[in-house]
Amino acid sequence: MSLLIRTHYNLAKESLKQNRTRSFLTCLGIAIGVASIILIMSLSGSINNVISTQVKNLGADLIVVRPAKHSNTIENMVESLTASNQYLTSNLTLLDAKAIAALDDTTAAAPIAQSVVTLTAEDRTVPSATVVGTSEDLMKIQNLQLKSGTFISDTVENSAVVGKDLSYKLFGTGTEAIGKTFNMLDHKFIVTGMLEETEDPINFDNVDFDNAMLVSADYLYQLGGSFQIQQINVKAASTSVVPSVMQEMSDMLASEKSGDMNFQILSGEDISHPAGGLFQIVSGMLTLVAGISLIVGGVGVMNILLVSVAERTREIGIRKAVGASSSNIMLQFLFESLILSLAGGMLGLILGYVIAFLISVVTPFAPFISWSILLVSVGTSVIIGIIFGMYPAIKASRKNPIESLRYYR
Repeated sequence: MSLLIRTHYNLAKESLKQNRTRSFLTCLGIAIGVASIILIMSLSGSINNVISTQVKNLGADLIVVRPAKHSNTIENMVESLTASNQYLTSNLTLLDAKAIAALDDTTAAAPIAQSVVTLTAEDRTVPSATVVGTSEDLMKIQNLQLKSGTFISDTVENSAVVGKDLSYKLFGTGTEAIGKTFNMLDHKFIVTGMLEETEDPINFDNVDFDNAMLVSADYLYQLGGSFQIQQINVKAASTSVVPSVMQEMSDMLASEKSGDMNFQILSGEDISHPAGGLFQIVSGMLTLVAGISLIVGGVGVMNILLVSVAERTREIGIRKAVGASSSNIMLQFLFESLILSLAGGMLGLILGYVIAFLISVVTPFAPFISWSILLVSVGTSVIIGIIFGMYPAIKASRKNPIESLRYYR
């Protein structure tokens, strides 16, 4: 059996070598489709890995409360993952955050209320700036580092902390913003602190802190505007009390909201799932689109094999005349299809990761490598090779040996 397989492999390899250019172009069609899928899966895995790493670094005592729209339909699931929809449907309040902070087994609770407003400072205006209303507890919960100055304080209502990128846009400097003032919602604020650059535009908070202005949530709500609580970050007293704290929070919020359960309380790896869920949906859709190019590559394989069958009709007749069975002929051409597809799959795997590496140079997303991605590239290539190689192989195996021997190229 092994000798037969080796023979089919050698025959297929020699046949493909005789038409190197044609074989390469056919492999390239498969490679483009596989590379697209690998690139999408790598970037999606990298995004999820970044968020999961952030959550792990903050510790197992982190709990997050988010608004949630409980539904089983795809449409409502997508809506609940969309940030703007979360703001509109949020039933979380500042009182909820303060009530959670007052629980015996919580050490800190920081609300995150996000909106886009216009900021003005001297001769500069940022028309669509991200403003985050929170509390000083945020520093206790997250790994936010101050480059200079102090964090927002409830004692100084109009204090603000600015990210590096927004500081450049608003004040023209990324280092000397302490003491500068700006106007927001017809009120003056003073910058008391500057954040260290985080380089994490995607995180479980859904906030790009490098491009954000942090102010007191209490004072922000006094000014009005379209602010809604996006989430409440909570620090439990210890890892062991996390389950009991989550249950206590759930009972308390349900009681205060008269049984309204449009919120979710998450811990551990579950925290990263809602943030990465939308990326998974988008990557799934992009993978389907990339699959179309893979099908086109498969059609190219089938087309080339049909041409090869027509060109080698006399060879098929000779092989059958000397005793080759129909199954032997079919396996020979099927091997050619598999070799073309696997070669294209390997080329696509390399190409996909090369592009992913180039993207990682200008983004914080390192190429994500896993066995599942490698198996997808190999498995997809084998499936394409079998599906699109089967028809030409069967057609070759059914050639009449007498008629085939009469064929001349």
